[in-house]
Amino acid sequence: MTGPDATTSEQAVDALRRLVVDVPDFPEPGVVFKDITPVLADPQAFGLVVEALAEAGRDESGGCVVDHVVGIEARGFILAAPVALALGAGLVPVRKAGKLPRATYTESYALEYGEAIVEMHQDGLRPGDRALLVDDVLATGGTVAATRRLVEHTGAVAHGVAVLMDLSFLPGRKAIGDLPLTSLMTV
Repeated sequence: MTGPDATTSEQAVDALRRLVVDVPDFPEPGVVFKDITPVLADPQAFGLVVEALAEAGRDESGGCVVDHVVGIEARGFILAAPVALALGAGLVPVRKAGKLPRATYTESYALEYGEAIVEMHQDGLRPGDRALLVDDVLATGGTVAATRRLVEHTGAVAHGVAVLMDLSFLPGRKAIGDLPLTSLMTV
């Protein structure tokens, strides 16, 4: 991770390595779930992680270059809200189908066995807005790619995606194409 404050980024990575817990066979056999709740429970670690993720929405001088942070359900919400505050940007949620109360754009994406749908309010972003997409883990990239399409439906621009970690053994980086990725840790 690079940026104006490499020390903060390095401390965030150290905190992730120390606090993220591997949970084997959750939610199904063969999957190793990355539990980030110990990071969230440690205010110093959580603050370091938020600040390191927020760097993806800043220029070299530390100025904010995004208008909104788009938080991807569900753990992405937990990270995106404080990142938006750190940047002085708005927060736009991307939710599972049927969870938002007003007119939405809808995108489907493939899962291992079937398909899922995410939605975003049609008025969540305006044409020309720059959006930073935030989630906890980049795995197959399907959710991030669908979220990028939602952003583009509004006429806004996906500035980049910021995650705590990306799983290098899955095709997430390929699925997001040319979208700049900030990952604090590669697993």
